[in-house]
Amino acid sequence: MSKKTNEPAYFCEYCGRELTTETVCEFDGVMMCSDCMAERTVHCDCCGDRIWNEDDYGNDSICLCETCRDDNYTRCNECDTLMSNDDAYYDDDDVPYCRSCYRNCCNGAIHEYSYKPEPIFYGSGTRYFGVELEIDGGGKYKDKAEMILDTANSGDELIYIKTDGSLNDGLEIVTHPMTLEIHKNEMPWLEVADKALRLDYLSHKTSTCGLHVHVNRTTFGKTREMQDECISRVLYFVEHHWAELLKFSRRTESQMNRWAARYGYKDSPKETYESAKKKGLGRYACVNLTNRDTIEFRMFRGTLKVNTIIATLELVNIVCDLAVKFNDNEISRLSWTDFVSSIPAGEYPELIMYLKERRLYVNEPVDADEEEV
Repeated sequence: MSKKTNEPAYFCEYCGRELTTETVCEFDGVMMCSDCMAERTVHCDCCGDRIWNEDDYGNDSICLCETCRDDNYTRCNECDTLMSNDDAYYDDDDVPYCRSCYRNCCNGAIHEYSYKPEPIFYGSGTRYFGVELEIDGGGKYKDKAEMILDTANSGDELIYIKTDGSLNDGLEIVTHPMTLEIHKNEMPWLEVADKALRLDYLSHKTSTCGLHVHVNRTTFGKTREMQDECISRVLYFVEHHWAELLKFSRRTESQMNRWAARYGYKDSPKETYESAKKKGLGRYACVNLTNRDTIEFRMFRGTLKVNTIIATLELVNIVCDLAVKFNDNEISRLSWTDFVSSIPAGEYPELIMYLKERRLYVNEPVDADEEEV
């Protein structure tokens, strides 16, 4: 009598091949042939455990189970490269970077968006302006940031540079708080703008960049109540003259809605302020009220045209003056024509010229160069 051969005992759940007890492979409760096992599973290069292909959290160079990925690996915050914890570089906020991105983006030249150094106040007065100027298209490179920093900070530390997630491939230039006179006469805006342009950055001719102006709350009064009363008049002025300020800003209505939404016009400053507090727009409002020590004018489109930067600061300064000097009735009765007519031409030449260029100044338009940067 001949010896009985092994009968097929299993079928591969993927290709249907007949298998015996000697040839069947089992993983995670699934019976399969060795070929399908090799095709559908891998070994974690860290712990050696077998995992399904779809549970591989590694990359083309390494296979990782989820546990080993979470415990031993991280990703570069800039380029998303997977790397071991031992190969990661960390900034002051414990954000991980690969070596290349750390050298380009961190190490002092470019700070994370959350970076807030101790402010250095320049000039003597009660009102200070901190400018955030976004530039895009030239890259997030340490060497470029260092060149801009060297241009501005040849003596004092006037600016620092941060990343900004709203930009495609750019940087945010931030000034320390300065009086208007320092911004106009000592801050090297012309040299900074020229350097940025030479490094292939733009600001106005992008869809991403803004020019934001912070003003210290204490300029509106010593107490919170006094400050809120004046700030309510700032908000009322912005809402009451929204059409003119939209034109001044060089932004579109849709861009405003995204980055600097309006609170909505009300009949009085107090009503406008109460409505703003209830609206809950957060920081993406025309006048951001979420900061403890400043209010932030966010309406303006970015620019590397220095006259426009100065004109913007001059406008914000005059609006703050009105909020302090006028009462609610006076600010409510102020027309745009009365407003621009009252601006001292000798004191605010850049603003007067800009208003004329934008056809916003008492029927005295002038031909303007295109805002190309």
